[in-house]
Amino acid sequence: MRILFIGDIFGRGGRNIVRDHLHDLMEQRAADLVIANGENAAGGFGITPQLADELFQLGVDVITTGNHIWDKREIMEYMQGDGTGPAQRLLRPANYPSGLPGRGLYEGQTRKGCPYAVINLQGRVFMTSNDDPFRTADQLLSQLRAKVVLVDFHAEATSEKIALGWYLDGRVTAVVGTHTHVPTADERVLPGGTAYITDVGMTGPYDGVIGVQKEQIISRFLKNLPMRFEPATADVRLCAVVIECDDQTGRASSIQRLRLDE
Repeated sequence: MRILFIGDIFGRGGRNIVRDHLHDLMEQRAADLVIANGENAAGGFGITPQLADELFQLGVDVITTGNHIWDKREIMEYMQGDGTGPAQRLLRPANYPSGLPGRGLYEGQTRKGCPYAVINLQGRVFMTSNDDPFRTADQLLSQLRAKVVLVDFHAEATSEKIALGWYLDGRVTAVVGTHTHVPTADERVLPGGTAYITDVGMTGPYDGVIGVQKEQIISRFLKNLPMRFEPATADVRLCAVVIECDDQTGRASSIQRLRLDE
């Protein structure tokens, strides 16, 4: 079984490169399951119901998110449904406080009938206060029957990401990091059979600072004045990983970084 995971989709540029190339990527890589982090899809900050539906129509099976999930308030109503329809495939971190809209776990089947699960977690180091992602993972895994389990760990600190990778080694198929928008070159399969990478990287404009116009960010560092950030537009890239695993055991056999330039 092959899983294609697409890193943080940022703004129009990120959406366009996914629209233009996802179908070919799915065919070329024989992807059975497509997951994408979409929390920056709407102008770099949040995601709307319309954009979520567009990504699903393009072939994305599950959308994960992170700390920007509530930036577009209309997404709350979208995620407050009855647990059916496409909205159930848009996740927010599972270790958010109880009572919030949405959920952080999705269980489904591939087109070939293979059961799988996707867990969305958010880190606590240098980020807002959430419940413990380690113990939340334990709780969710105790409920699952699927052997193929991918975890999107949306976190700032590399140490926290690496620690969770080791903590879940042998219990999940993959732990992939998102949030920093900078791809790392540390992809590997851990001894227990869990594929790991600290950060998949951003799918969006690299002629800027983590997706935002570089002039604005430089000005912010120089003057420390608040301003409205706008997405950069040039040097758009699609960053992803392809994970190959055994659909009977869930153990990963390989993880490969991909970078597609516009």
